Amino acid sequence: MKSGYNILWTDYALAELKTTIEYLETHWTEKEIKNLVSKIENILEFISKNPELFPQTQSRKNVRRAVVTKQNTIYYRTKGQNIEILSFFSNKQNPKKRRLFGG
Repeated sequence: MKSGYNILWTDYALAELKTTIEYLETHWTEKEIKNLVSKIENILEFISKNPELFPQTQSRKNVRRAVVTKQNTIYYRTKGQNIEILSFFSNKQNPKKRRLFGG
């Protein structure tokens, strides 16, 4: 049984994650932020072990969508033995702002 795919974050997705965390630091408790981080880690573990677990997006068939919380979604694709995290999208934004770099 294989141990899982490598998880690679694009610069764009990391910037989105950083912006989200910075926002949450001013509006959430440390416990809530740790809970979010734990949920992200769990989702990434699921993706690493079974990249086809989450549904494909309607706009791009090679990109999949994993809802972390009702506020945040991870968009990713598989490239060889790697999982490329394309976006860490805040669902409160206008969906037209969603950009999947590298996709």
